[in-house]
Amino acid sequence: MTALDKTDFLSEKTRQFLAERHHPMLIGGRWVDAASGQKLEVLNPADEALIATVPAGSPADVDAAVKAARSAFETGPWPRFKPAERERLLLRLADLVERDGQTLAEIESIDNGKSAAIAHAVDVSVAASFLRYMAGWATKIEGSTMDVSVPFMPQAEFVAYTRKEPVGVVAAIVAWNFPLLLAAWKLGPALATGCTVVLKPAEQTPLSALYLGRLIEEAGYPAGVVNIVTGDGPGAGAPLTGHPGVNKITFTGSTEVGKLIGKAAMDNMARVTLELGGKSPVIVLEDCDPAMAAAGAANAIYFNQGQVCCAGSRLYAHKKIFDRVVADLAAAANALKIGHGLDAATQIGPLVSREQMDRVCGYIDIGRAQGAEVVAGGGRAGDVGYFVRPTVLTQVEQKMRVVQEEIFGPVVVAMPYDDLDQVAAWANDTPYGLGASCVNPPGCSVR
Repeated sequence: MTALDKTDFLSEKTRQFLAERHHPMLIGGRWVDAASGQKLEVLNPADEALIATVPAGSPADVDAAVKAARSAFETGPWPRFKPAERERLLLRLADLVERDGQTLAEIESIDNGKSAAIAHAVDVSVAASFLRYMAGWATKIEGSTMDVSVPFMPQAEFVAYTRKEPVGVVAAIVAWNFPLLLAAWKLGPALATGCTVVLKPAEQTPLSALYLGRLIEEAGYPAGVVNIVTGDGPGAGAPLTGHPGVNKITFTGSTEVGKLIGKAAMDNMARVTLELGGKSPVIVLEDCDPAMAAAGAANAIYFNQGQVCCAGSRLYAHKKIFDRVVADLAAAANALKIGHGLDAATQIGPLVSREQMDRVCGYIDIGRAQGAEVVAGGGRAGDVGYFVRPTVLTQVEQKMRVVQEEIFGPVVVAMPYDDLDQVAAWANDTPYGLGASCVNPPGCSVR
């Protein structure tokens, strides 16, 4: 049974939202379709069924959104909003996210594949908390005053001051693994500081951002302060990051795309923030409890189906306990319940798309071809939906592709070590950053 076959267990707001079937994008306070009339299909990754369609944004739509954001920033009511007013709007938006938390979690589950229960407890909860946190900053942005010494005018007295002002139009591009939460992380700081935003959700997961747009309207934000453009990377993402009217770019996604965005930002002298890939190590010390280490390692890699930039995808366990840790980890992987994210018992949902499923399975095959041993999982689960079995690979070497490259799925590579300096070097032998953890004897893990 799929979410679209039987929806009586969903919230009323979720059912109403899904019943619309087509969801326009938000530009300048109006819900519009793409100028070209083109649409993108949004699929349920659990059953591959069509959920809805959204506009396939183009350069013309991006230009309209940037102009709307520019107008709102320069001539609309937004520049006259006091810090306390921006604070109140963010607090109101947080309240609305919390009010419709179940609906947002269900939309996220149907669109992304993740557990609705976890989405409600983590994604929605953290999004609301973060918006409240950023609301507090709206009234606490301060400059400074300085007495300055001018050597060539020793008798003169000077006082200098700095004033922090909003940078302008922010292009915010979010990834598909935490669509709602990433949108909140980008919107909160921009709105607190008085900027305006053009938000582009990932083409695979646009629905929670579009629902969030409705809440932004309900909260009372003026037209054009937040614009939401749907579309793929070439059609909407690239024109947005290369638009000369954008003052700041914030992007979460792949390293390859991040490099292109960094170059585009340099061309326009736009400020840029990039959160890219990861290949985070988990180091288990020799006198740690193997069972506890395995449980922690399983959570580090299998949370959100491994679609986490700081997922613990490389496991280094001391050779004295390596076999026990791997055995417990493999048992934990095999015991995880695979299913639809709307099923409260599900522990592993589908990956976000067929493309991502094929990518992850392709890496498993590459590992096998290079000599890795599959001790758990090892490929697709079932014939319908984008499910991949939680996988553990051993007999791997540091230079293998499965060790060096980001897989972004429920796949962990495990290697033994016997020297701390050696394993520290291995842990740092990666072009990625973001996270690492060391499991010490009491079983505590610091990420």
